[in-house]
Amino acid sequence: MLKGIYTLANDVVYDQLVALLNSIEANVSSDIPICVIPYDDRLEKVQQEINSRSNVILFDDSQSIQRWEDFAYEVWSAHPIANKKVSRSQWYKGHLQRKFVAFDGEFEQFVFYEADQLAMKPVNDMWEKLQKYDFVFDDWEHKKPTPVAALNIPLIESSTSYKEDDIRKKIHDASFWGSKRGLFNPEELMNLKAKLINENEIEWINGYGFWDDVFLLNYLTFRCDRPIYNFTLSENGQDRTGNCADADPFVNVDNVLYNQQGLKPIHRIHYMNYSSKDFARLCQGYDAEIRYKDEFLYYRFWKNSEQRPKELRAQGWLEKISKKVKNITSKTKVSFYRKYQK
Repeated sequence: MLKGIYTLANDVVYDQLVALLNSIEANVSSDIPICVIPYDDRLEKVQQEINSRSNVILFDDSQSIQRWEDFAYEVWSAHPIANKKVSRSQWYKGHLQRKFVAFDGEFEQFVFYEADQLAMKPVNDMWEKLQKYDFVFDDWEHKKPTPVAALNIPLIESSTSYKEDDIRKKIHDASFWGSKRGLFNPEELMNLKAKLINENEIEWINGYGFWDDVFLLNYLTFRCDRPIYNFTLSENGQDRTGNCADADPFVNVDNVLYNQQGLKPIHRIHYMNYSSKDFARLCQGYDAEIRYKDEFLYYRFWKNSEQRPKELRAQGWLEKISKKVKNITSKTKVSFYRKYQK
């Protein structure tokens, strides 16, 4: 059985892609096959990086990419807020749904990492869970308040026999997950599209997450009713860890991060809510208010440490003000996630 890793990238996130690939080589496997899905056509630096690595390829099935692009466009066009709260020009050019081509790729089982992450441990437990489950996740999305949850919980409760607890257990993120090739084939996707548009199940997707790949994947995994596993719902406390750089506390042991509570191994650290511009500037020697930036720089320059900036130049006052506003939002997340990691 061919197993591999997918990620989604273009030249905008080049520095993050390099750091991710290096962290996978260091902490997961040095020879596991990796496929980079093109976010768009800005791929000059990405292609050069791929050419330098024997185990990395570029996803080039244009028919699969177009199939998912068309599906997402048609679905979101039918959403009640598509032409009310935002204009179509603001959302129709997004390509996050391209990550779903992983279901059409060559890996029979796969793990997907967003490019804004660093891998921290092997994924043997992901492969093990995929023997029993069709989707495997490791995140805390199911704990979000109802108004901002991926799925419209009250509506689904009133439309089906599912209760809130049943629905919540199936809610998840789309930044790190495992699954299998062949799910959501063209016929199944056509049937799901009919339910979304013709049977108005598009309203099962919370309007808060309009045009969000996370929310769309939640509908797909929920509606297909295949078995789902989430490590954060495990009865084993060792499986319940944080993963967010801007919210969760970690401990560095030889450049590998562990959950601060219990020093539990984590699958990955996710640099969500940080701009790719900040990482690009960081790699150019400009300081940035990014938590665990030293760890990022370690993996970004893991193969060429001599190029790592020796010191970081200070930010300007305008940048500092902007970062403080972001930090206020981040701090509200910390207590929310910590209490569920015990």
